[in-house]
Amino acid sequence: MRVLLIGSGGREHAIARALAQDPTVSSLHAAPGNPGIAALAETHQVTATDPADVVALAGKLAAGLVVIGPEAPLVAGVADALRDTGIPCFGPDAGAALIEGSKAFAKEVMAEAGIPTAAARTCVSEAEVEAALKQFGPPYVVKDDGLAAGKGVLVTTDRDAARAHAHAAGKVVIEEFLDGPEVSIFALADGDTAVPLMPAQDFKRARDGDLGPNTGGMGAYTPLPWAPADLAGEVMTTVVRPAIDTLRRRGTPYQGLLYAGLCLTASGVRVIEFNARFGDPETQVVLDRLETPLGGLLHASATGGLGAAPAPRWRAGAAVTVVIAAEGYPGRPVSGDAITGLAESAQVPGTYVLHAGTAMGPDGVLVSSGGRVLNVVGTGPDLGAARAAAYQAAGRIRMRGAWWRGDIASAAAGAVVPAGSGAPGPAQPGGDNTRQGGTGS
Repeated sequence: MRVLLIGSGGREHAIARALAQDPTVSSLHAAPGNPGIAALAETHQVTATDPADVVALAGKLAAGLVVIGPEAPLVAGVADALRDTGIPCFGPDAGAALIEGSKAFAKEVMAEAGIPTAAARTCVSEAEVEAALKQFGPPYVVKDDGLAAGKGVLVTTDRDAARAHAHAAGKVVIEEFLDGPEVSIFALADGDTAVPLMPAQDFKRARDGDLGPNTGGMGAYTPLPWAPADLAGEVMTTVVRPAIDTLRRRGTPYQGLLYAGLCLTASGVRVIEFNARFGDPETQVVLDRLETPLGGLLHASATGGLGAAPAPRWRAGAAVTVVIAAEGYPGRPVSGDAITGLAESAQVPGTYVLHAGTAMGPDGVLVSSGGRVLNVVGTGPDLGAARAAAYQAAGRIRMRGAWWRGDIASAAAGAVVPAGSGAPGPAQPGGDNTRQGGTGS
């Protein structure tokens, strides 16, 4: 099977790594890719949000499957165009991808499907914003309606800041604050059948202790030793399958990866957000634990064959990923800093590095080209070992201004249940309760 992967980040490098290990994938291509992906696949230039451009490249390559990594091409209708020309595509059509592309649309789907979520109001005018802020009170949760690259949510006790965010965004969803640890669950879907992958937890705030601004994600881990054993099954029954069934009834069958961002509240599971693709950086740890070849699963999803496919198998042990970020991230990240030490990092057993925001400089030196630069993945028999390996490998990488969180999976490695703080600001270690509806990256 010839596969074309669309995207250029750490998520796409993780997908490319898994596809390259699948014996059924005879030829792997990526567009545009990055220097890390280029070691695994032939890379090509493409305008990822231009349906005609992607279709032309897929046709030229005689691709038997196109895998779309980021959300923007999905919302732009790239999957629709590929399916219209008979090319199997992993990723939902634009109509179904609105479940991420519009927070208001997602709330409509959840209401119709009876999916548990935070009470919310969609607001455009200042009067609507004022009424919603008064109704829900602090902490205020204000979300951009559209795509926002992982930084479209504000959780604050400052009413003026909440007003300002709503005014700048134009159309927003304002909702009640949910208190509790957060979990990400991915499900593969083929329009009718849905299959869960392993739950994970990510860390959205920039700094240790869940302090600082929201980011696209500073790290993740799996498995979750503190989570209920039947969590995935419960979420499939109460969240994923109702969403898939509702979208099908609406005439927009969902084929691809449905990402459910969840809060485990005292009243039960509540949906914070849906995303229409693999999450980043959770994908980096979930796919590390996947034993079943990825290409076959994605092709079954794209062609309506999940019902006949064996259930995914998982490797024992744990995986932790630590994001190395550039100076200035998430505000104005600095690009062009040289990256060295990757060979030394690779000598740490049970680890590897995925490229998220890198490029080759004119002199052939690897340099930073984005806010989240590298993902260091550590594996081991348990979270403690995986975490130790990831941080040992990260410490061998050198880049001016590089920084990372030091507490990824720290609480979970000690078998402490991550807990919500009950308000914005400092949280108990490992309890990322600040992403609420944060248009995860």
